[in-house]
This record gives sequence, C-alpha cells and structure tokens, in this order.
Amino acid sequence: MKDNSPVAETPAPGRRPAWLKAPSRHALLSGGSVTFMFIAWVVVTETGLANELFLPGPIAVFDSFIKVATKGYQGATLLEHVGVSLYRIMAGFVLACLVGIPLGVAMAVSRSAKAVFNPFIEFYRPLPPLGLYTLLVMWLGIGEESKLALLFLAGLPGIIIATIQAVTNIDPIYVRAARSLGASRRQLLFQVYLPGAGPIILTGMRISLGFTYTVLVAAEIVAATAGIGWMIWDAAKFLLSDVVIMGLIVLGLTGVMLDAAMRFIGGLVMPWTRHGTS
Repeated sequence: MKDNSPVAETPAPGRRPAWLKAPSRHALLSGGSVTFMFIAWVVVTETGLANELFLPGPIAVFDSFIKVATKGYQGATLLEHVGVSLYRIMAGFVLACLVGIPLGVAMAVSRSAKAVFNPFIEFYRPLPPLGLYTLLVMWLGIGEESKLALLFLAGLPGIIIATIQAVTNIDPIYVRAARSLGASRRQLLFQVYLPGAGPIILTGMRISLGFTYTVLVAAEIVAATAGIGWMIWDAAKFLLSDVVIMGLIVLGLTGVMLDAAMRFIGGLVMPWTRHGTS
C-alpha cells in the first residue's frame, strides 16, 4: 500500500536551506553603511571633534531614551508622546485618503471635475506648511483642529496626483471591454479602475504619508503639550541635544515602521501589488 502521508521536503544535496542562505549584497551594503555612520558618530564624539553640547555621543542619547521612556519629558513619557503624534498623523492621513482617492478618480475620469478642482489643488500644493498653518490657526484656533487640518492638507495633494496618474495609465481596452460586457459605473470603479490603479495609488499613499510625517513638527509647535515633534522643538529651545537626537531617531524609526505597515496592509488588500511596493 502506497503511503500518501506528507513528507517534509529536504533540500537538494549541496543546496542550503532558505534560512541558512547568506545575506544578499544589497543587505550587506545597507548594514555596512549604517555601521559606518555609527562608527563615525562614535569617533567624532569620543575624540572631541564635535562639541558634546551640540552632538552628544550614542551613550548619552541612549541614556536620554531610557530617561524619557521611564520618567518622561515635561509630564509625558516617550510612549505617550509617540502615541499623540501617531494619532494626529493617522487621523490626518486617513482623512486625506478618504477624500483624495475618490477625488483623484473623479478628476481622472471627468474633465469637468478636473477643471473645477485642479486650480485649487495646484495653488495650495506648493504653499509652505508654516505659512498655511498661520491661517489655519486663525480660522480653527490653536487646538487639535488646526493641527489635523494641516496634516490633512499636507497629505492630500500627493494622493490626488498619484490617483489621477494611476487611473489615467489604465489601458482603455480594459475599460471598453468592461463596458461592452455591461459593467455599470460602480463596477468600473471597483473592478477596473481601483484594481488597475492600485500599485501607483499605494505608492502615492506611501509618499504622502512620508510628507505628512515631515509636517508633524510644524503642526506641533503651536500650543501643544505633547507629541514627539513638540518634544523635539521644546528640547531644542533648552539645547537638550541628546533629547533632540533621540527624538529624531524615534521619529525616523516610527516612520519606517509605518511605511512597512502600509506595505503589509497594501499587500493584504491588493495582493497583486506585493512585488511592486518593496
């Protein structure tokens, strides 16, 4: 009697298992560049080439991380600062996606919609965030509303432009084929436009999220009492460079994790983008 029970696959003779494979050349280059920068940081600070007041060493920055994480900074721990900033970023970014993607699709498929909205988008897109923020504070006050509005407006243009480009690049043959089969506008939207435009829209969302993250400090410098951007700004006023550098590192690592989470979610929602968002 033939045994059909599953048998664990064994690697071919002379072939290493996947988990034993050596790191790729690009991974080694990335690790080497990070290691080089860290060693240069240590050398510059330990030899006195840089004033410790302006560039503290890695140990001082790590001590600052432990202190802020456990005892807090200005009444809030590091986790609380990061949590407040993430709430502001995600609230503004999600709202920008909810408005920007449908508006981008509408502007791509309708010349009238593009003629109506494009002048306003092109006008405020190059405006500097701090200049725009002053007007938002006058209109909405110094509370959370003006901060969320600034982050929303920072993320909106990139999403709209990416969506327009993505929908415009869809092969018209697919649209005509769907219409010839009797597809409604709703079916065209969810079964042709959005699936076909998915990779470029996802890339635009990642770029937009990164730009929204860069505006965070500007959004938190006015009448804020918590947030990683506010912590960096406040520490800089007192020349606490160890807190500033620690905050920048945390800000960068948090941004990397957000981008990785977006790529992961995008791969789940749109599996056909998994090979195009690395």
